[in-house]
Amino acid sequence: MKIEQNHSVRLLTIEAEYEGQRIDNFLRTQLKGVPKSLIYRIVRKGEVRVNKKRIKPEYKLITGDVVRVPPVRVAEREHSVPENKQQEVQSLESAIIYEDDALIVINKPSGMAVHGGSGLSFGLIEGLRALRPQARFLELAHRLDRDTSGLLLVAKKRSMLRNLHEQLRDKTMNKYYQALVLGQWSPKQKAVKAPLRKYELPSGERTVKVDTKEGKPSDTRFKILQTFADATLIECSPITGRTHQIRVHTLHAGHPIAGDNRYGDAQFDEQMRRLGLKRLFLHACRLRFYHPGRDEHMVVEAPLAPSLQKLLTKMR
Repeated sequence: MKIEQNHSVRLLTIEAEYEGQRIDNFLRTQLKGVPKSLIYRIVRKGEVRVNKKRIKPEYKLITGDVVRVPPVRVAEREHSVPENKQQEVQSLESAIIYEDDALIVINKPSGMAVHGGSGLSFGLIEGLRALRPQARFLELAHRLDRDTSGLLLVAKKRSMLRNLHEQLRDKTMNKYYQALVLGQWSPKQKAVKAPLRKYELPSGERTVKVDTKEGKPSDTRFKILQTFADATLIECSPITGRTHQIRVHTLHAGHPIAGDNRYGDAQFDEQMRRLGLKRLFLHACRLRFYHPGRDEHMVVEAPLAPSLQKLLTKMR
């Protein structure tokens, strides 16, 4: 992107990788630390212009557009990571499984939110931005629940993000999880297709329920990996990508996931705690996707955390 400085106003010439991006989303990447409400305000007031014309927040950028960005106070990125999170940020370096000029594949630890919000000022994406301050663009291609560990794709280019989103929409990206669930999973239960509806609790937290009337179509495939006396280790492959989908579908099938403090079984969770489980037993273990830069399909894997491996050994 070419940048011309006009006193404190910036004139940005849009390159091909930003083609099709909404102006409001573009400004959020350019004005880190600026509240979304302020971004919409400066667009509405006409302080942001494209090719010297006023635009609406939903305007989609075209290669060659010249965007006028007014001077706005931006929070310093160096101060975006709290002192008590510095070590956590450094640990993310060893969690990176693959990286090139367009993509980062990272094995997210359980307990870390993918981004700040809902009372959290810091998440994985903020940590990666602090770890890679020279990166002009870093955005999550998809998400994982805070308590779920495993593989996440982070785009380093707008064109890569668009491509990954297309794969998610077209269902050509394959995601696989491992989960330990209560009871004996039936070999006949190869899929759960139960529509899901999202609710917001008075506390602001989200919860999800099966709702045959107003829920969105949701589909998860299952395979048994290992059977224990009171539990089953299963592989879960979500075809759709609803919030809490695997957790609610396993519950709907009568087999809640171990360590799930929202949809779990208290007695089963206590039994697993006595064996040393301190987290949700849900891990994104494998991803298959197309990498346009390499012109090939990639398969990346992340093994279960040692604590989960240890639990399985005890159960055997």
